[in-house]
Amino acid sequence: LTYNSAWLHTDEEYSRAQGHPGRLVNSLFTLSLACGVTVGDTTLGTTQGNLGFSDVKFTNPVYLGDTLRSETEIIAKRESKSRPMSGIVEFENRSYNQRDEMVLSFRRTGMMLKKGAATA
Repeated sequence: LTYNSAWLHTDEEYSRAQGHPGRLVNSLFTLSLACGVTVGDTTLGTTQGNLGFSDVKFTNPVYLGDTLRSETEIIAKRESKSRPMSGIVEFENRSYNQRDEMVLSFRRTGMMLKKGAATA
């Protein structure tokens, strides 16, 4: 899905020879999944655009077959200076595997519609 053909992602024997129990999930896939899975609970229908990602940390490897869960915290918000019906929100996302080990954390900034703004 990310077109990354590194052997750590495609070759079980190679990954084991590198000290892993199996193939690793590509880190950018993990980042995309962790961000995307939170949309339904946090920003669906209100995002006007992503403005950036920062402080991305892959804290533990993710392997094929792992089960991930993600949580989001709003850490900052402000009015948009150029769009009166919008605000700028900074989110912090954290993702954990089935053993409750954090595998990823990152911050995302987005331009969001303010409450009461038209969505059409």
